[in-house]
Parts: sequence; structure tokens; C-alpha cells
Amino acid sequence: MRHGKKINHLGRTNSHRDAMLSNMAASLILHKRINTTVAKAKALRKYVEPLITKSKSDSTHSRRTVFSYLQDKDAVTELFREVAGKIGERPGGYTRIIKTGNRLGDAAEMCMMELVDFNALMVKETSAEGTKKAKTTRRGRTKKADAPAVEGAPKSKKAKAKKSDSEGDVAE
Repeated sequence: MRHGKKINHLGRTNSHRDAMLSNMAASLILHKRINTTVAKAKALRKYVEPLITKSKSDSTHSRRTVFSYLQDKDAVTELFREVAGKIGERPGGYTRIIKTGNRLGDAAEMCMMELVDFNALMVKETSAEGTKKAKTTRRGRTKKADAPAVEGAPKSKKAKAKKSDSEGDVAE
């Protein structure tokens, strides 16, 4: 039974797994996005997110601690300069895993892992959602509160229904 065994060994020895996760974390920090298998991405998430949290406090001790995991000076400076600046106010969840299908050779489940605040498309979508659009009903019409007042519009509901039936419910 595997009670309490949380780590996925990924079919590797401990030293091989540590080296692989260190290299993948450095690549993720430098390139902001990598393609890998889902199992490796989930293991990498547990490895890299504490390092990103540590990068929020820029001290010599935290830099040395992160360097002991990454073993790459360029990745450490990138992490503390650019990544920590963008992620400073985020309380967690720094990475995103997007599944991309199966690999042709062995049908392994593949994914794209990226740092959340560095995807320009997602950031634009969330900022575009901030602007308010006119609310519409299920039929595609604008609601009464948002619709401009029309002169000569019928006053009663029966007259509105007759008029909309004769016009054929054309959306604006």
C-alpha cells in the first residue's frame, strides 16, 4: 500500500529527479512557458511555486536558498527581478497547466506549463472584462434599463408583443 507517499517518482532516481526538476524550473523561469508531460508539470508545480514565493522577499538568504534549488545564476536573477515584480501581489497559484493532447510516440498526456502573469493573451482578456458591455437578454436584446428611450413606443405589454411579432424579433 502507498499510504502517505505523496511524491511522484516519475520513474527516476532521487538525484536524477532533482536535477530534472531543477532544469525544468530554470527553463520555466527563463522562458515563461514550457511543453512537458502532465505528470512532470504537476511535480514541477510543487517544486517551483515555493521558490517563486521565496522570491517575493529579495534578501541574500532567499537568493542563496533559491540558487541551491535552481543552480542557475541567470534564472535566479530573472526570478528576483522580473518574475517577483509581476507576481508580488498574487497570494499563490503562480503557474498554469494547459493540456494539449497526447504525444504521438507513446500517447503520453502532454501540456503547456506557463507562469500566470506572463501570458499576454490571458492578461488582455481579463482587462477587457473590466469594461462593461450593455447587458442583453437571452434573445439578444438589450435590457430595459440599458436600452435608450424610443419615441412613439407602445405603452402596453400587449401592444409591445403585437409590434415585436410583426417585426420578426430583429436583434439590434
